[in-house]
Amino acid sequence: MNTEIRDLLAVVLEALDIPAPATVGDGEVHDRILIDRVMHAKIALRSALDEHPLGTEWTTQYLHERLAEHPPTGYRSWGEGQ
Repeated sequence: MNTEIRDLLAVVLEALDIPAPATVGDGEVHDRILIDRVMHAKIALRSALDEHPLGTEWTTQYLHERLAEHPPTGYRSWGEGQ
């Protein structure tokens, strides 16, 4: 597999694979974070599929930067503190 594509897929997985919320109350924060991350992952995938003129490497960096703006924090995750 092409290294650039593999790197992009790894970042997409990072975007989607965040810890599950511990409680219903934590779910609201989790869902808000996940929705933001999914939106940015979709943008990156569309960009890669459309052969964005800036390239896959740029798209991967874009997604990394957006994920840093929406870290999976601010809620208790499943199994945390147990």
